[in-house]
Amino acid sequence: MKKYIWTCLLFMSIGIIPVFSQLQTGQEIAVTETESGKVRGLIRNGIYTYKGIPYAKAERFEAPQKADSWEGVRSSMTWGPVAPLVNPTSNVQDESEFVFDHDWGYSNEDCLVLNIWTPGIQDGKKRPVMFWIHGGGFTSGSSQELPSTHGENLAKKGDVVVVSINHRLNVLGFLDLSAYGEAYQYSANHSLLDIRVAMEWVKENISSFGGDPDNVTIFGQSGGGAKVNTLMAMPSAKGLFHRAVNHSGSYITSLQKKEVSQDIAKEVLKELSISENEVSKLKEVSFRELADAGKKALKTVENRLRADGVAMLGFGLDWMPSVDGKLLPYDIFSEEALELSKDIPLLVGTVKNEFMASLFLNMPNASEQQVRGLIQMQQGEKTEDFIAAVKEAYPDDTHPTDLMDVDAIFRPGAVYQANEKSEITDGASVYMYLFSWQSPVMDGKYKAVHCMELPFVFDNIDRAENMTGGGEEAHVLADKVSQAWINFARTGNPNHAKIPVWEAYTSENGTTMFFDNECQVRHHHDKAFMEIVSKVP
Repeated sequence: MKKYIWTCLLFMSIGIIPVFSQLQTGQEIAVTETESGKVRGLIRNGIYTYKGIPYAKAERFEAPQKADSWEGVRSSMTWGPVAPLVNPTSNVQDESEFVFDHDWGYSNEDCLVLNIWTPGIQDGKKRPVMFWIHGGGFTSGSSQELPSTHGENLAKKGDVVVVSINHRLNVLGFLDLSAYGEAYQYSANHSLLDIRVAMEWVKENISSFGGDPDNVTIFGQSGGGAKVNTLMAMPSAKGLFHRAVNHSGSYITSLQKKEVSQDIAKEVLKELSISENEVSKLKEVSFRELADAGKKALKTVENRLRADGVAMLGFGLDWMPSVDGKLLPYDIFSEEALELSKDIPLLVGTVKNEFMASLFLNMPNASEQQVRGLIQMQQGEKTEDFIAAVKEAYPDDTHPTDLMDVDAIFRPGAVYQANEKSEITDGASVYMYLFSWQSPVMDGKYKAVHCMELPFVFDNIDRAENMTGGGEEAHVLADKVSQAWINFARTGNPNHAKIPVWEAYTSENGTTMFFDNECQVRHHHDKAFMEIVSKVP
């Protein structure tokens, strides 16, 4: 309060009457139309905000249908339900929870809702639409989970419409019951079908919120980035979006095989003692029982695959999309999928440190000897080549743990995707980035950890100050990053005056924009490192 009063006095002393933002709410405030009925939101800082609007409804293991209509005006000012979690949060680590500052929300299987931030409604304008898809792999997460991804500041800065969604996850979104009847034909990929239906809702309704249904950018991080890639391989999603941004989401280079997804379903039925001609009984099982059966089924099938010599992702077998021959007829990086999305400009990249060893092993001050020992355990005879490649890629790094904290999981997939897409004849442009800015919070131990770029993309430095520190350098960089994303959403080209010229990526030039206190463009900066760590085909 004292700071507020002194600020007022300072402005008034120099002849300026301060105008502070006002929250506007009321029965007649921010009312607009949707195909299901009218909704009422709020206005904060000049941005119309709507939360928890139903975009569809779905019975358990059934395809989504149009949302029910309602009479009168629906109040839409608070977050809607999030998808139930197979591993519900019951305790947290204090320090990391402080940094990420999660909002876990409340869960309900009826979770097909979306949120909208827009500078204007029913004003005749056609603003670019930025459609955000949350992370959490394919098993967890929500549109509200991280404060860094709230859309108000991005909408205000870019004169764009920001949409975020919740959708079915884990066993509810991916249990493949297609062997048990036509009603379940898409059940292996209902999670992705939900997202497609949400984009169809945007196409039909977003003009009431000042958005342009013919200029939609899908963007997502981690599992959300993997969902972006999957949507690019979905024929029925073609035309619903026009640009794509993948943040740290190329770690999955192929989808589940149908025989595997159906084996998992068989094991779930066994765990629940439900016969194959009584599949409808799955609707009567509590979510907790269903989730536990799913975990056991996944482990059973994983063990079987490992025994057969099938390689697993580092995270092991988990819920994910599968090639079902219908909704997803192609693998995500197949020739057919790349051709399907050839006209979609792509912005793809990662953060420098992602799931870094020094953080997750609680060794932020490890000595060089300790670091070398850990690298030796992983790389064996490649140890010296590995260290030399890291130093070549990042010559300004000086701390011992920098050697073991460079991401070797997410960037190889991003480079592979950029190479594949950029080589398509007459295909749309690809732009590659690497977010290398190092957070100062907690003595700098979080570096550029997984999710670190999100407050910068959404221009939410203060909202996510536990992660960014809220300092001036972070604000300056957020201005550059968010403007690049806005420009890409508007035109398919992220260039603007505050960053170096950012040329489109090709496998020949290896162009990567480094987002740091000093942004710079580098070419094939980590080629030797990629040759050592890359495991993609």
